[in-house]
Amino acid sequence: MKGKRVHIKSFGCQMNKLDTALVTSALRKAGFSLTGSEKEADVVLINTCSVREHAEQRVLSHLGHLKHIKKTRPDMVVGVIGCMAQRLGDKLLEHEAVNIVCGPAQIPRITELVTKALQEKAKSLAVTEKIRKTTEKQNQTLEKFESAYGIEDEQIPGQAFVRAMRGCNNFCAYCIVPYVRGPAVCRPPQAIIEQIKKLADQGVKQVTLLGQTVNSYKYRSGQRTYCLADLLVMASDIKGIEWVKFVTSYPSEEFFDQILQVMADSPKVCNYLHLPAQSGSDKILRAMNRRYSSRWYLELLDKARAVVPDIAIAGDFIVGFPGESQDDFAATVEMVKKARYKNCFIFKYSPRPGTRLWRAGKGLEDDVGAEVKQKRNIELLAVQEKVSDELSRAFLGKEVKVLVEGLSKKPHLNAADSGDNPQLVGRTATDYIVVFNGPESLAGRFAKAKITRTSPLTLFGELI
Repeated sequence: MKGKRVHIKSFGCQMNKLDTALVTSALRKAGFSLTGSEKEADVVLINTCSVREHAEQRVLSHLGHLKHIKKTRPDMVVGVIGCMAQRLGDKLLEHEAVNIVCGPAQIPRITELVTKALQEKAKSLAVTEKIRKTTEKQNQTLEKFESAYGIEDEQIPGQAFVRAMRGCNNFCAYCIVPYVRGPAVCRPPQAIIEQIKKLADQGVKQVTLLGQTVNSYKYRSGQRTYCLADLLVMASDIKGIEWVKFVTSYPSEEFFDQILQVMADSPKVCNYLHLPAQSGSDKILRAMNRRYSSRWYLELLDKARAVVPDIAIAGDFIVGFPGESQDDFAATVEMVKKARYKNCFIFKYSPRPGTRLWRAGKGLEDDVGAEVKQKRNIELLAVQEKVSDELSRAFLGKEVKVLVEGLSKKPHLNAADSGDNPQLVGRTATDYIVVFNGPESLAGRFAKAKITRTSPLTLFGELI
């Protein structure tokens, strides 16, 4: 479709960012060009997230905006792809602005769907009817698409996401992912490694292996069973790859020792672990269907720090889950203090139709008030901010190695001290954000900076 321009807007997690990159690559190969402006686009695609209600509301608001644009540009095609598309299906297609609804498992069809919408002006629905019963043919189609179009993140030069596995089998009570992305399916290790080799040939220096529960990766080939630790070793052996990361992990002892040992032994495997706890209360953990206790979780962190002393750990928490008392919340506060996370993602609970809790007929028992949720959210953020500030201060006067991402979006530094160099942002192997002045040509390359000032979430330095 030469001459046709596409604008893609992505919401949600790294998995969505990867899907957006795949869709972008496929459309470009079909002759489409990308534009950063909706007003110039012939096609607007929105890659959506269903994990929280707020994410869906943002999409619906955006569709309202596009409806007004289509009044003056009726030929513009609007497509909704991703988790929200799979969850709502034909309900989304009823929206006046929407021409295409395409679930995550159907993205290999995106070029066909967009072309059809442009040529025939017809609406199309492409979702997976029995998402928990994916077939081998569906998995092969997704694998072929993934292998053909896996490319580096154009927004952050030198880096790329590579999917290790799709879907999830954990069925946490609050989570919609198993019902919109299907069962856990691990990709063949050979396919993953070949993809990373291609990325390395294109100049990628850091790869991040993705999975909803990536530490549970398990693939049997012949007499051998591969786990995430094996993937980390194999990726580290690829010439040109300097750093290897992985997200997100589910608290589990399976393969945990092997993963930690590889992290300790390999200078290329980054000492960073994202290990969501979600609550510090055992009562709430049971209600969430998280299969561990708070004590066991903290012991897992102790083990990680014993094997990898300089490891940086990040966490996730939900406040205001149904039935959460003040004592339950107090237990979460204590966990955050003891866990010593470098940073935490903290969310207020919102009921999600279709989750395990909802299917059990308890979806409407959102019995913690909005004001209480907000208060707890602010309090827990303040507790984490203090911990993050203490950990950041330990970097004062030290030299750190960063992979430069590019120009900083926020003016953190004094422009008078910059000389002719703009403000850059980079990340350490342990995922600390570092801001410093330097030449823009450093984007996608490694650099060293001496830390001169800190804040809870950002380190400020001078280029060495």
